[in-house]
Amino acid sequence: MTNTVSIPTFANSSAQPTAPLFSRASGLRLVEQIVQALASRIDDRLLRSGTRLPSIRQFADQHGVSRFTVVEAYDRLVASGHLESRRGSGFYVRERAPLINAALSKPEETAGNQIDVVWLARNMFRQLPPQKMPGSGLLPNELLDAELVANALRSISRQAPNALLQYGGPQGFLPLRQQLQLKLAELEISATPEQILTTSGVTQALDLVARHFLQPGDTVFVDDPAWFLMFGSFAMLGARVIGIPRTQDGPDVTKLAELAAQHRPKLFVTNSVLHNPTSGSLSSPKAFQILKIAEQYGFYIVEDDIYCDMHPGSAVQPATRIAALDQLQRVIYLGGFSKTLAANLRVGFIAASTELARALADRKILSSLTCSEVGERVVYKVLSEGHYRKHIERLRGKLERARDRTLRQLDRIGLDTADSAPVGMFVWTDTRRDANRLTELAMAEGWLLAPGSLFSPHQLPSSRMRFNVAALSDPAFWRFFEQALAGA
Repeated sequence: MTNTVSIPTFANSSAQPTAPLFSRASGLRLVEQIVQALASRIDDRLLRSGTRLPSIRQFADQHGVSRFTVVEAYDRLVASGHLESRRGSGFYVRERAPLINAALSKPEETAGNQIDVVWLARNMFRQLPPQKMPGSGLLPNELLDAELVANALRSISRQAPNALLQYGGPQGFLPLRQQLQLKLAELEISATPEQILTTSGVTQALDLVARHFLQPGDTVFVDDPAWFLMFGSFAMLGARVIGIPRTQDGPDVTKLAELAAQHRPKLFVTNSVLHNPTSGSLSSPKAFQILKIAEQYGFYIVEDDIYCDMHPGSAVQPATRIAALDQLQRVIYLGGFSKTLAANLRVGFIAASTELARALADRKILSSLTCSEVGERVVYKVLSEGHYRKHIERLRGKLERARDRTLRQLDRIGLDTADSAPVGMFVWTDTRRDANRLTELAMAEGWLLAPGSLFSPHQLPSSRMRFNVAALSDPAFWRFFEQALAGA
């Protein structure tokens, strides 16, 4: 038999709450108070599964509130899974399975699980606090500007609300692409809006390029070490992934030429500026040599410049972009704003020849139709009003201070930082121990590290470790790591 509850007297329930349902003196809206009160009683099992709530009219009359208020409160409780609406019958307490709070779930144990690319990626999305993830690839929130993004989002919701209801254009929001044309010109890369395609981050950009060029059995070159997620992505396409050793000023061009002659790759994916994980940047001589080798052996260069805006300029560290030399003939340039503005916006872009940009846009339509124009409008707003430049200047200063602190701490605990790059968000250091073992010890204590083995396509054991300088502010980590080094 179905119970019907009269709130707050609970005529058919043994529970007799004494607190009123809501207070008009509270700072919260009546809707929010009603939702909180009913949700709490359902969660505490004071309202049992299957109990029928008063009708909208009955509830409104009993508590002296408008029927619109009750409708909104009930709708919210249906959306949260506390109630279910039965047409012609009313609202009932729903049977609810216990929810697991992902933010409080423990990182995946390493015992019995191999530390590999998927392991690290999975643990990076377990919502650990940033200060518990010294190996992560994102900046902590305090280094970013949430209010800058929020203001832009509020502005576009007022100015163009109808545009938020429709698909965006397949090639991307035109005003943003026009703004990116200006941004690329500052880097001495000439590109029209027709040569620019927006993507859902650099990850999608790289996937679109790979799917366009690679067939099973084809070879793709990557830096070694390099950003690890693309190794698995290329392998899933049936491609053979070969690493080109990375030196302080760029790839080993002698090895690149030797392997290109042997394997005839379709693509070479590389970071020219603030390479992940070393933070090194490409020198001009190396850039010319790479382009010459690509022309000789007929492969395309995919230049991933996601860390572009973190670089303070050539006065601190030389930084040459191959796309500036080639002007998008054999170079496909990738960029984005997930590292510097907001990862959740997922706004990236590809700049390529007009013909290739059009082909990639067609492939984008087939795989995802379009990207969210909401994020693209937010980025356009921030860029076009001049806020981004000031934000980046502040961010570089914060990174510089964080980097200095990290290098001092690494020196203090006896690790050599002499070959570390002078700028960037990563430090690539030699621990002189098995980095996988250090990672296991760290995970047991709730710290997420990034061992060097993950950054090589061969996944071989390594003593190297990537540190995110912006995620190393907790003294407790340094106490743990010093002890781990002593015991490893």
